[in-house]
Amino acid sequence: MTETPPVEISASPRLGGELELGIHENKKIVFPSEQDNKSRLAGKLWYWWCWLAAAAMLLVVGLPGVLFLYIINRRLWLYPLALWGARTWLQACGTKVKVTGLENLEEGKNYVFASNHRSYLDTAALFRYAGRRIGLVAKKELLAVPVMGQGMGFVNIIAIDRSNPERARKSMEKAQQVMKDGYSFGVFVEGTRAMPGELLPFKKGAFHLALQTGADIIPVAFKNTDRLMGKKTGVLHPGTIDMVLLSPVRTEGRELTDILIETRQAIATEMAGGSVGGVSVSLTK
Repeated sequence: MTETPPVEISASPRLGGELELGIHENKKIVFPSEQDNKSRLAGKLWYWWCWLAAAAMLLVVGLPGVLFLYIINRRLWLYPLALWGARTWLQACGTKVKVTGLENLEEGKNYVFASNHRSYLDTAALFRYAGRRIGLVAKKELLAVPVMGQGMGFVNIIAIDRSNPERARKSMEKAQQVMKDGYSFGVFVEGTRAMPGELLPFKKGAFHLALQTGADIIPVAFKNTDRLMGKKTGVLHPGTIDMVLLSPVRTEGRELTDILIETRQAIATEMAGGSVGGVSVSLTK
């Protein structure tokens, strides 16, 4: 069976044609990414410095904090320390965070934040700058990271094993309980980091969570973190993270598919609108 080649199309920020089809059929969309002409050596040095800083923070600050709060049985007191850690780590990586759309959050209301995912930087940025106390869904592999794996449960970061449907279901039940306890919840709806320029098909877990808890969804678009620290690039370039909180997607009385499409439309429109004029995209299954 021969593979169908990508369809090259032209799309304006208003969307249309094949791009609109890709949104509605939940297929991968590939936006062109800017060519990186920065020093690769400098990028590699920044990359390893970033992870060295993370390891030092976990060892010097995280380990004593986790042990002490475990002993006194005050696990949730780790949350302010985790917020400090996320902000400090991003600063150590040479990044600033520009957040727009906080006015879309209603006072006293909790949400499911449904975000695209292009870089490790996204996780810390969403956790620290969402404008709400939030829990997060993370990959089960993070449980093996010393200190971080033990501390994740202290701050409502829930590991999910997508290869095991029963364990994944129990993880989402934990997420429901976190929201009942007054937190919002953040989910990277592609299920993994996308390659630079990509918007992957959305998983349905976040939308089930929103329907089961009655929460509205805040679509979140990270537009340039793939240029700063993209998947499989092995480099980090200092710069500004552009994090956009879009208008809420109402969930009450609606079907899951309709909610998913509206959320995907909002994120794809924001990503397309980030370029001047029309953009060329490649649509694949």
